[in-house]
Amino acid sequence: MEKGFRSGFITLIGRPNVGKSTLVNALVGQKITITSERPQTTRNQVQGVLTLPGYQIIFIDTPGVHKPVDRMGEYLLDSALRALEEVDGILFLVDGQYYPGGGDKYIAELLRKVTTPVLGVVNKADLSDQKKIESYFQVLGDNFLAISALNGYNLDELVEKIKKLLPEGPQYFPDDMVTDQPEQFIVAELIREKAFRLTREEVPHSLAVEVTGMQKREASEIVDIHAHIYVQRKSQKGIVIGQGGNRLKEIGKLAREEIESLLGSRVYLDLWVKVKKDWRDREEEMRRLGYR
Repeated sequence: MEKGFRSGFITLIGRPNVGKSTLVNALVGQKITITSERPQTTRNQVQGVLTLPGYQIIFIDTPGVHKPVDRMGEYLLDSALRALEEVDGILFLVDGQYYPGGGDKYIAELLRKVTTPVLGVVNKADLSDQKKIESYFQVLGDNFLAISALNGYNLDELVEKIKKLLPEGPQYFPDDMVTDQPEQFIVAELIREKAFRLTREEVPHSLAVEVTGMQKREASEIVDIHAHIYVQRKSQKGIVIGQGGNRLKEIGKLAREEIESLLGSRVYLDLWVKVKKDWRDREEEMRRLGYR
């Protein structure tokens, strides 16, 4: 271990849609976790890695804290709360566009029960005002910082504050590594993001994506990717496919563009939509899709 090197794990927690995934992507400098205007987009604990001279910060992006209504909801809440344990610091994100709500106060109560250091972060400060930002004293206390993950405002100062939470420790990951997630996982998430975006209210959280095959062609720069988009009901299948297959084609086009940027290669993306009845309430299916 390099003498004087500091490293540690930092959990992000907050209500759904406060910008946790956007912040992780901004800090590590690459899109590793999907974003959406819809809550409960993040379903797995995604680790982002930021390596700086003398420091390495491992960010754990958790699902938003919410009241569960099904097994998937229970899993998301358990996942978020487990992330509070055995880490070196917690970033408690709130949405500066609004005054503190019941969800923020609920999380604040949870955090009072842990001994891990907590740094409050008021995100979307560019869309807020001083009165709203100052109202977060009641839930965050004095130790908070206003930022904008989207435009980079105060992110350097945030990193400096995080550095002070880190103990001396090893460099866990190589300098050029920005996530511990395999490419196959990120590819599936990028497809899910585009499906979310294009189906909007029609197929809220019934979507899951499984990459069933991913292989580079021999003597070619093309990567063949085969994936299934799962929905819970037959009617949702038609919504995802769209008239004449137009919506599925658009999902594939948008996903392929980002996947090619991620892999640095041309991609052939083969998407199929399948019905997996009530998968969000079936333990065995959730495990198979990586949510247990």
